[in-house]
Amino acid sequence: MRVGYKLATEAFGPREIIRQAVAAEEAGFDFVELSDHFHPWLDNQGHSAFTWTMLGSIAERTDRVGLVTGVTCPTIRYHPAVVAQAAATVALVSDGRFTLGLGSGERLNEHVVGRGFPAVARRHAMLREAVEIIRLLWRGGYQSYDGRYLQLEDARVFDLPDPLPEIAVAASGGPSVRLAAECGDALFATEPKPGIVEDYAAAGGTGARYAEVPLAYAADEAEAAKAVHATNRWALTGWKVMSELPNPVNFAAATTTVTEDDVRGQFACGPNPARHLASAREFTDAGFDQLVLMNAGPDPDGFFDFFRSTLAAPLRALAPAA
Repeated sequence: MRVGYKLATEAFGPREIIRQAVAAEEAGFDFVELSDHFHPWLDNQGHSAFTWTMLGSIAERTDRVGLVTGVTCPTIRYHPAVVAQAAATVALVSDGRFTLGLGSGERLNEHVVGRGFPAVARRHAMLREAVEIIRLLWRGGYQSYDGRYLQLEDARVFDLPDPLPEIAVAASGGPSVRLAAECGDALFATEPKPGIVEDYAAAGGTGARYAEVPLAYAADEAEAAKAVHATNRWALTGWKVMSELPNPVNFAAATTTVTEDDVRGQFACGPNPARHLASAREFTDAGFDQLVLMNAGPDPDGFFDFFRSTLAAPLRALAPAA
């Protein structure tokens, strides 16, 4: 079992994110994951710096920890040629420690360039074309591509790593799971649903299976739940809402009825390691083998100490269901 740490790029400025990445490596995490947003989920989170700049800085200031995007949308705000070049560069400067996580995106981040935000079926088709373009460019040489939604004209990525990064594709079920199996090297999910992993395997997927584990460490449960409610209550809206709302103000409006008791139902809150392990076990029982700890608590450094002293060993002892 590999265990990673989710760097909350919407909740901290870029220098602090880089510092936390170094601290996560020192605490013994196997990898760190960064979302790739233009906006935060809520205005009071207050941040959303450029992920690719932070990745380069983290690569230079760490030696061992893996780097993962969780996840980048390579179809609207970015063209896949730009993502292919960026990912290749991060893989080079990190000496092969980079995994490219890709997904079909959220309106929150993609509408900002004025190209609209298509329905989900079209987004999946665009993502498939984007992965094809990225892999085409990673072959080397000048390449062109004429897809239904995306085009590439006589382009070449000159600096390519060997080996190339793995591509993990985000999925929540049905078509996206099949897309992950057919186009990706690994699976990325946020819900402990056994059917996601089962369908991934049935579609031919054999790669690593990443999942985000929602938790909040603090000295007591009430403090942890209060912190989640203040900055992460958007996570309770569900993917259909999370993918469609355009701005932080809309997420604030959509979560006015979410309570701290609701938060406790989804996030493992407080200092009790048994609660955090039980939350993680939901994902390993569903078949995931790469756990990303998404700590929404108020004290990141306290959580790093808690992980090092208490959580790391029992988490790594968990075994994913067959």
